[in-house]
Amino acid sequence: MRVRRHGRVLSHNALMTPPVAPPGPRHPLLMALALSLGAAVSLGVTRFAYGLLLPVMRDDLGWSYTLAGAMNTANALGYLLGALATPALMRRLGAARVLLGGAVAASAFMAASGFFTDAAMLLLQRLLAGVASAFVFVAGGLLAARLGAQAPERAGLLLGLYYGGTGWGIAASALGVPALLGAARGVPHGWAWAWWGLALLCLAATAVLAWPAELLRKEERMVQDASGLEVDSAPRMPWRAMAPALAGYTLFGVGYIGYMTFVIALLSEQGVGAPAITGFYALLGLAVVASARIWARLLDRARGGGALALLNALLGVATIVPALTGAWPVVLASGLLFGAVFLSVVASTTAFVRHNLPPARWATGISAFTILFAFGQIVGPTVVGRIADGPGGLARGLLYSAAALWLGALLAWRQKPLVS
Repeated sequence: MRVRRHGRVLSHNALMTPPVAPPGPRHPLLMALALSLGAAVSLGVTRFAYGLLLPVMRDDLGWSYTLAGAMNTANALGYLLGALATPALMRRLGAARVLLGGAVAASAFMAASGFFTDAAMLLLQRLLAGVASAFVFVAGGLLAARLGAQAPERAGLLLGLYYGGTGWGIAASALGVPALLGAARGVPHGWAWAWWGLALLCLAATAVLAWPAELLRKEERMVQDASGLEVDSAPRMPWRAMAPALAGYTLFGVGYIGYMTFVIALLSEQGVGAPAITGFYALLGLAVVASARIWARLLDRARGGGALALLNALLGVATIVPALTGAWPVVLASGLLFGAVFLSVVASTTAFVRHNLPPARWATGISAFTILFAFGQIVGPTVVGRIADGPGGLARGLLYSAAALWLGALLAWRQKPLVS
């Protein structure tokens, strides 16, 4: 395939080569770490901290597991709407501004969740927080991919650092939420304090995010000019060729969210004490952070669906363990394995996009994976919650989640590289 641009004929291989960009940041690792606070806000706090609040809110407000799961389904629906809108917003405002604006909005919606007890209003707040978190996560992923293009020898590590930032949010939530719930013991609807504390945590992370967002905003126009390629001149998206990876990632969204929504509730049902649950969730978060180093070389090497397949399969193992045994060392190992894998699944799709698509199509590719991820997350919590309300309880629901992950691994294994 050849494309004519400013009197020059460009081959397909030239289109697949990252553009010559202006000199990147002097400290790409620090930039990636600062940028990772976007993932901490969008998923680590805005999405996953709810799992810590689910048991106490369910007891206080008399929810069924179906309604408790619907809260995360509403969040995932908002995430889907946000992912659909993000590409147009990034074209209009730039990825850096979308990142920062989304982080501010997510902080506000987290705070608002502490002012309501009505289920309908809480569902609305979870939906709006999902919209804002998608803005942050998609824009941050694109900026991390561009950062990796400026330091290709460390691209896998830089992507892993960004997505691994989710772990900082998980660990901070695990330590902060129990303390806030303890401080509000005896206060009517004391769980509201935790929502407000999480909102302050998001605002603090947003303040740090302002630094990489400002630096990368200044580079965005320079990178576009240096590339010499507009979206219109890039090859069309090879949707059919990408179908196995897209399907496998959709099932990842269906499967993993059941664990993250309900595992704390399951541990509570099994009689695990609050200190042990705090340690479990904090260690899971730290394992997410460590995953950046663990899987960096795999992300650099795997150009087809191999990374997505392997990580989905491992995640299925981690998910099924608490459904089969309550033995604490084994359950703790499940949390460590889950944390060490699940955000690397997300990073693997960004790496796939970076390896197989021209830079002008990176935003479209990342958004497509994010949209399907969000769709899977809409299905997962409500279905697992409905199963959990029946015979077998939460343990049976996690069996469903593990099956979805393993099916996703089989589909992803069929994905071939799009370019040689």
